[in-house]
Amino acid sequence: MSNPILQFIEERIQRIRSNGSNKALKAAADSFNTASNTAQYSYNFSWMGRPIIQYPQDMIAMQELIWDIKPDLIIETGIAHGGSLIFYASLLELIGHGEVLGIDIDIREHNRKEIEQHPMFRRISMLQGSSVSPDTIRQVTEKTAGKQKIMVCLDSNHTHAHVLQELEGYAPLVSKGSYLVVFDTIVEHLPDDYLPGRAWSKGDNPKTAVREFLKKNSDFVVDTDIDNKILVSVAPGGYLKRIK
Repeated sequence: MSNPILQFIEERIQRIRSNGSNKALKAAADSFNTASNTAQYSYNFSWMGRPIIQYPQDMIAMQELIWDIKPDLIIETGIAHGGSLIFYASLLELIGHGEVLGIDIDIREHNRKEIEQHPMFRRISMLQGSSVSPDTIRQVTEKTAGKQKIMVCLDSNHTHAHVLQELEGYAPLVSKGSYLVVFDTIVEHLPDDYLPGRAWSKGDNPKTAVREFLKKNSDFVVDTDIDNKILVSVAPGGYLKRIK
């Protein structure tokens, strides 16, 4: 007798993989990605009372990864309002294990206050400083001591040069089987004027940094199954799995 649970999982795997060649579905997703980013769609949501500047689809993808990996430590560059820190911390709270470290060059006082007063703050620590400075990377590396499962999320300055420095600085901290997630790779697929006044654009963004990084680093691969699963995402090609 077939196992219905395994059968369901296998059907899902095959469906996700088929999305990669579903031209109509991918075109619809691309159209929504462009229109929604221009409309600042990701600014519409909150998690446990704090703004979380993420797409719900990426949040679900991160939830699945965190549940499967059960990391000892999640490192995130870019804090903003703290919604992502609280999101990750709440998932770790449900699991009953792990902590989150947030890094930002400018943790604004009103945001710091709200984060520190939040019930999930017991699993959060924050570090103010440039994510690419040697001193910051040293401090973060010290905090990984004794941690076996480490995940890293990059979501700060989105220029090619900055993200490449982050990739080179934080990739060594990611444990085998875990993920280095690079957000806002979608910039490479958007019109240059999608949001005026940004320092990043087509040809100068997280996606171009990922491409350069992967040319020199065979420890990581793009998890295309995640791309084919969620379709609508700010991180296409940005879910990097450490394989060795």
